[in-house]
Amino acid sequence: MIIELLLAFCLIGAVVVFVLPDEYAPVGALTASLFPLVTSFVMWFGFDGSGNAFLEGGQLAYETMVQWISLGPYAINWHVGVDGISMPLVVLATVLTTLAILTAWTPIDERRSQFYGLMLLLEAGLLGVFVALDFFAWLVFWEVVLVPMYMLIGVWGGPRRKYAAVKFFVYTNLATLVMFLGFMALVFGLGDSVSTLDMPAITQAIRAGELGSLAGIAPGTIKSVAFVAMFAGFAVKVPIVPVHTWLPDAHVEAPTPASVMLAGALLKMGTYALLRFNFTMLPDVAADFAPFIALLAVVSVIYGAMLALAQQDLKRIVAYSSISSMGFVILGLVAYTEYGLGGATFQMLSHGLLSGLLFACVGVIYNTTHTRMVGDMSGLADRMPVTTGMFVAGSFGYMGLPFMAGFMGEYFIFQGSFAADFAGSIVFTAVAMFGIVIVAGYFLYAMQRTLFGEYRLETDYTVGRAAVHDIVPLAVLVVLVIVLGTAPNIFFDMITDAVGPMLGGGL
Repeated sequence: MIIELLLAFCLIGAVVVFVLPDEYAPVGALTASLFPLVTSFVMWFGFDGSGNAFLEGGQLAYETMVQWISLGPYAINWHVGVDGISMPLVVLATVLTTLAILTAWTPIDERRSQFYGLMLLLEAGLLGVFVALDFFAWLVFWEVVLVPMYMLIGVWGGPRRKYAAVKFFVYTNLATLVMFLGFMALVFGLGDSVSTLDMPAITQAIRAGELGSLAGIAPGTIKSVAFVAMFAGFAVKVPIVPVHTWLPDAHVEAPTPASVMLAGALLKMGTYALLRFNFTMLPDVAADFAPFIALLAVVSVIYGAMLALAQQDLKRIVAYSSISSMGFVILGLVAYTEYGLGGATFQMLSHGLLSGLLFACVGVIYNTTHTRMVGDMSGLADRMPVTTGMFVAGSFGYMGLPFMAGFMGEYFIFQGSFAADFAGSIVFTAVAMFGIVIVAGYFLYAMQRTLFGEYRLETDYTVGRAAVHDIVPLAVLVVLVIVLGTAPNIFFDMITDAVGPMLGGGL
């Protein structure tokens, strides 16, 4: 019942923080976030699962299955558990939530109880997505995440916060509808083969060839249409080009803690879902679409990097770099090799830490200078040496500096994608690698202009060292990036153990 305890800690913490006076909310929220954080570490250290949660023979850790409700002909169960794919993401979500709450101590100075309560509610939704194994419960958690993020952007965001919040909600909610239609087409096509919305049972039935015709439509056509619908829905959440336009607006207008959670954890919902639904349930269809998906991945890598290169706002630079980085994850998934799938999952962790670090650094700089524009400042290294060091570390991590998490994620993906056997895999991989060069271009440009050279600031604020509570999240994230880069097997072994069984129906 430890998963239920994990979720309960988040929900109870959210309720308690909601009713706290504003002056006690920051400390109360930080304290409340430590309970799920410690619980996730206890789960990680005691993890004894093996195999894949969605495939036959997988031995899940901390599994619970209890009959819940009946929805027409389908039984709805409370089915939760973790395997080597979901366990690292659970840890990532709890770590980022605690650190994001710390980053809020300086910029959030009004309606604090509501803000921190929403952060803990957001954490509960995220964790639910990674542990739920019944589609009904999974969809509830998937939708719950939208509400606190919409509020965090719309209430505490920048000047165009309402526009950004509505755009975020409309894009992602419409994407959910498209995804839902695709998944339910598979469920209805299975007919009497399944009497539940349990995702492992549905996955195993589809892979066993039990999908029948639906309204005269052949099984192969159903699978193809469902794959496209689910891929389109999840692609918005990742996001990948061309359904990425909501992300820069959301990041720019969101307060720093929301940006940390959005880039560090929420985007992983999309790639996690693609791995669980499209590439686990329908590997044969993924094989048919592999060159097209690889093309989208490469376009996201290069185009996202080029867009970042053209920006003057530090937040937009980091936001567009996320699109580029998530393109690497898609490339690893479509490679459908052990290193490709494992590297894609590892890159989710790597990007979560690095993007969280960079957004937190930009937040600290903005708290002090009240500007994010590259042309408005220079020479900050003399006045903010610690923040500068953290920003440089995060930037080089993004560029793939060895012994940092970004390097290992990209290495695993490239090794896996070069070994893929779909048409053009080597060419797609080689082109994608040039994205790293562009990454170096825009981060070196931003660092040189803002951090080094003669000191200059266009705003009327005094620049000094950041507060300790602003620096602590940055330091923790840098340490975690280095630890994951020097000892990747602390997660990579369990990841490959979970993705290995998928390759029986490989591309």
